[in-house]
Amino acid sequence: MDIKTLKIAVIGVGNLGNALVSGLIESGVPATNIYATRRNGDKLEEIKKLRVHAGTDNRFAVKQADVILLCVKPFNYQVVLDEIYDDIDPLRQLVVSVITGVSIETLAAKMPSGMAIIRAMPNTAADVKESLTCICHNGVEDYQVELTLKIFDALGTTIIIKEELMNSATVLGACGIAYVMRFIRAMVQGGIEIGFDAETAGNIVQHTVKGAATLLLERKTHPESEIDKVTTPKGCTIAGLNEMEHNGFSSALIKGLKASMTQIDH
Repeated sequence: MDIKTLKIAVIGVGNLGNALVSGLIESGVPATNIYATRRNGDKLEEIKKLRVHAGTDNRFAVKQADVILLCVKPFNYQVVLDEIYDDIDPLRQLVVSVITGVSIETLAAKMPSGMAIIRAMPNTAADVKESLTCICHNGVEDYQVELTLKIFDALGTTIIIKEELMNSATVLGACGIAYVMRFIRAMVQGGIEIGFDAETAGNIVQHTVKGAATLLLERKTHPESEIDKVTTPKGCTIAGLNEMEHNGFSSALIKGLKASMTQIDH
């Protein structure tokens, strides 16, 4: 099935939901085929500019959809599922959950019997079609997996993982956007301190980060092998790297990842 013919309900258009909607439209899904909802209607003004069907009626949105993307907050999903229970049709619809930390088994217990459910964890780079999305499933039909892959491949890159790794995928791929942004911000601040204005420093750092990621993706090399290419004996690069490590750079990052993981597990 061509995703451009799908009718998609995005339930809970917060930051991630908005990114998904924008990415789907950018990928060719007609705005008129998207039904976006949010509990607070006052916060729908921006998404309405995209000409999607935007409102607060989850039941109406679900009734129109072939695919239902659940993007609500973990603390609110039970209320939403109770609300839409009678409107979900296991015979014709697919539910894709991007709810952090909620298993397929838990979701299935709140939905009609036989409901096809897939979990996905994209990130906000879906807005510019550069998301890394991890998906998992538990016994759905092959065509439903392929359909989900088509949806998220249109928003970037998609990989299939085991469900027990979905929380880890959330930390590394979704929370990871924030970690990288903080790294970029720190680099820019350092650039200002050594003489650049903020705009120029930002431009240099953003392209440097993009270049570093592209090197690894295209050459499929290990980060250390690329580091070795720019570290010379008694050079400025190794001096900077060692100073960062003396101050706990790698350790702090790993501890941050583990702290996020602990928060999800609780």
